[in-house]
Amino acid sequence: MKLYSMPSSGNSYKVRLLLSLLGQSAELIDVEYDSAALNEAHASGALPFGKAPVLVLDDGRALPESNAILNWLGEGTPFIPEDAFEKAQMLSWMFWEQNQHEGVIAVRAAILCYAHRADERTPDRLEALLTRGNALLQVMEDRLSRADWLVGDAISLADICLYAYTHTAETRGGYDLAAFPALRGWLDRIAAQSGYVGLDG
Repeated sequence: MKLYSMPSSGNSYKVRLLLSLLGQSAELIDVEYDSAALNEAHASGALPFGKAPVLVLDDGRALPESNAILNWLGEGTPFIPEDAFEKAQMLSWMFWEQNQHEGVIAVRAAILCYAHRADERTPDRLEALLTRGNALLQVMEDRLSRADWLVGDAISLADICLYAYTHTAETRGGYDLAAFPALRGWLDRIAAQSGYVGLDG
């Protein structure tokens, strides 16, 4: 397999993390912002939706969208619950991650970290994202104060999916995770998983 992956992106990272946890490998094609490789990938049509990640299977079929890739890789593994309702709960968290969490937590980090988004670093914009992000992190804290994992009693794709941008919310996004002790414990449990690899790994 080949994985078109943006090294600094949480969406790409979550796929690399799952591959590592599964002990699987893929040829990585790094397509970072403003790189020749990204321009080439766009020109060649390698990114069907115009962005990474994209997983290219051995037979040449291309699968875009990080959470769709997670579902494909996770099929038949312990990372997808066998119980139908728990599987649906897992998907709920994954939909929420893209619909709510990623658009706030990841966006604040991107504004702070990427030079091409520097013009968005206005006090009002950053404060709004901080306030909304804290509310979203509290949703996770509420769940994780009652259970070790987001769904059921074991790590699932929901945890891997939401770990990607949450674990850098403090260092890249400027959120104070001291207010979320259960969430911090959850981050530690994921980092302790066999096969774990970090964002820069």
